[in-house]
Amino acid sequence: MTTVLIADDQPLQRFGSRMLLESQDDMTVVGEAANGSEAVRMAAELHPDVVLMDIRMPGLDGIEATHRITAAGDRTRILIVTTFDLDEYAYAGLRAGASGFLVKDAQPEELLSGIRAVATGDAVVAPSLTRRLLDAYVHHLPTGPATEASPHEDPRLASLTDREREILTVIAKGWTNTEIATRLHLAESTVKTHVGRILAKTGSRDRIQAVILAYDTKLVQPS
Repeated sequence: MTTVLIADDQPLQRFGSRMLLESQDDMTVVGEAANGSEAVRMAAELHPDVVLMDIRMPGLDGIEATHRITAAGDRTRILIVTTFDLDEYAYAGLRAGASGFLVKDAQPEELLSGIRAVATGDAVVAPSLTRRLLDAYVHHLPTGPATEASPHEDPRLASLTDREREILTVIAKGWTNTEIATRLHLAESTVKTHVGRILAKTGSRDRIQAVILAYDTKLVQPS
């Protein structure tokens, strides 16, 4: 059973989401938050598998709430669901630690599949969109030591094997597991194993965070 916390300042939106989710045999809504502060507090209390997070809410917004929830180190994953279909919001949300980004005009089945994907550690944002977001907003990346160092100097990448470094590079370029398997002549199960090890070694919550890491460390340069 996937537990979900709904964070949205619109009561009707929360009601609609609850009705949809509770119509599923494998999902249950454990709470509703009307703003970011409530979302942070309730996530800490309830430990939901997934938070459906709106961006624009009174007081603490969804971006900062996402950052605080993911920074706490809990297993909770964030799926941002917003009215605003803007790359800038998606980028900020992913940078804050969200595992996915959907707009509110998505079909119900898209939302449900997104929740299931995020709950199992997958990313909802397509690899091609991930790359486009990072390429478009790479100038917002921090300019501290982490981005000034070469990939070989960054401690988050130091434990990766040459093959894992290669796979992280092509993940950041938007390749899917199937494409990696085909182009690098590997079994897809082997690719999945490598991806899992990359996430574990780099401390990345999911595939999207691994891509952000590749850009942060300049392992991959924007095209």
